[in-house]
Amino acid sequence: MELQPYLFFDGRCEEAVNFYQRALGAEVEMMMRFKDSPEPPQPGTHPPGTENKVMHASLRIADTVVMASDGYCKGQPSFQGFALSLQVPTEAQADRLFGALADGGQVQMPLAKTFFSPRFGMVADKFGVNWMVLVGEKPS
Repeated sequence: MELQPYLFFDGRCEEAVNFYQRALGAEVEMMMRFKDSPEPPQPGTHPPGTENKVMHASLRIADTVVMASDGYCKGQPSFQGFALSLQVPTEAQADRLFGALADGGQVQMPLAKTFFSPRFGMVADKFGVNWMVLVGEKPS
């Protein structure tokens, strides 16, 4: 079994994909636009004029696949009630990735030493996706 997050950027997916490529080194495994779908669009799935928006994208961030879409393209992405946790092996890497995610975003808890990690912090990136960055050992 495998669990993969699926994020809906409501019209800003390609911008988000480009951001995660720069900030996290994400690799685009695939990207399909609404106009490239082999089936005609279902009524109400996306507004007219959004044919070039992303219907589905798959990104590899380290060992994890994150899927994304523009969804209904209404321009109001909402990422509430969850965070993506990014665990790295070094404090330098935590500093670099946290800084990249914070660019244009909002730091919710600055990186600092905690009882469970030499470096832990929380940030909402410029799309509103919540991230927790921490130094720790890779789970076995």
